[in-house]
This record gives sequence, C-alpha cells and structure tokens, in this order.
Amino acid sequence: MSIVTSLRLTLFSVSLLASQAQANSVSLIQNGFFAQRASFNDASPSAPQQPALAQPSEADVSRGAVPLRPGTASLFRGRASGGLFAPVLTQVLPSAAKQLMTLIAKAEAGKAGYDAVQYGARIKPSAPPTKMTIAEIYQWIDNTPGQPHAIGRYQFIPATLRRLVRHQEVPHDKLFSPELQDQLAHQLLEEAGLSDFQSAKMSRATFMLNLAKIWAGLPTSTGKSYYEGYAGNKAVYTWDYFDSHFKKIFPANG
Repeated sequence: MSIVTSLRLTLFSVSLLASQAQANSVSLIQNGFFAQRASFNDASPSAPQQPALAQPSEADVSRGAVPLRPGTASLFRGRASGGLFAPVLTQVLPSAAKQLMTLIAKAEAGKAGYDAVQYGARIKPSAPPTKMTIAEIYQWIDNTPGQPHAIGRYQFIPATLRRLVRHQEVPHDKLFSPELQDQLAHQLLEEAGLSDFQSAKMSRATFMLNLAKIWAGLPTSTGKSYYEGYAGNKAVYTWDYFDSHFKKIFPANG
C-alpha cells in the first residue's frame, strides 16, 4: 500500500469517527476522547499486562481515582519513562508547590510521612512503604481485601495509585520512594489546577475546593471534609488554619 493511499484511509477513518460523534451530539474533545483513550487504554504488546482498575465508588471518584481534568493529566503521561514532563524529575519543585505538598501531607499522613499507612488497615504491609516496590504494594492491597489501603505521604487510595502509576508508566519494580510519591502527588496538584491558579486562570476558592476533593483531610469552606463521615473521614484542619496557611504559601494570588 502506498503512503498516499494509507494517508487517505487514515483521514477517511478520522472523518467517519467525527461524523458519528456529530450525529450523536457528542464532542470528541469535550468528552475527553483523545485524553481518556490515552489514559486508560494502556495495554501494549511490548509491555506487561497491568492490573485492571477496579471501578471506584462514587465517593472515591474525586479522590484522584479519575483525573479532575483529563487534559492536564495527559501532560504527565509517560513521565517515568521519558515523557513530556520527564526533565522535571531532575529539578527541584517550585517552593510554593513543595510547601503546599507539606501542608497536605501533615493533614493526610502526620508524623509518619512517606511511610504512613491508613490507621484503619488491620493488616499492615510487611515493610515500610518506602522500602516496598509498587508490585509489593499492589500485592498487599490484593491480599487484604475489606480494609482501607491509603498509603504514603499523600495517602493514595488504590484506584488513585494504580491510575497514576499506569499513566506515568512507572515500572512495578520501582520503590515507592519519597521521590516517586512526590512525583505522583505533583500530577494530582496540577489536575487540581495549580498552574492555572498561579496564572490567575482559576480562582483560589475553586483550587482549594479541588484540593479538598482529592485529599479528605483538607477542609472545604464549611470547615468539614468533602468526604465528612465517609469511611471515617473528617477534616484535620479548621478552615481558618487551612485558609491562612494557604495565603502564606501563595501571597500574590489573593
């Protein structure tokens, strides 16, 4: 088949797909077709088959189990294996982002930090999380059903951890190190709107609410967790504390 013929067939297929979407009043862009297809259809002949994502519960959906903004999430695809954002791995995160991550971590993990495991887990991992590989953490999750499994400095729930690892193409033999945890959390910050907030494209109220939708230990403006009462969740900070410290981190963003 000639290159010209192949190109014509490709253009015809795209045109047909667009026509079908229009006929059904569906926007390929608004419905995240391109980003979502890249995000969730990760299997390839050359890579090991990844564990299937369990369907998150309604309350888990906003806790990072699915991206708040798929377009932003797509920027991090392949980050661990040389993707668009790979150079960031060798750089220091901006001071404001680091401070915000510390504020989140104190609410989520407390003094345990990167080795934190959800207090409700009856069966703990066999080793500190930072000494475990991604595969070992997945095995612990699979072997201990019926209990909470939030883990690490940012208390990643299983569905969120699996999505981020798949999306950034993190090898399963990689340690769940502080550096990797920060790397995964950075994607969640961007999905919540960090860059848009800092460039005045998103309001402070919206960004703070988005953060509370991901991290249950953070309060909404009501003073309660977005997931108050769900699986024992409650806000660790008062709204005044969270708001005042947030303003110290971002004094120029109102």
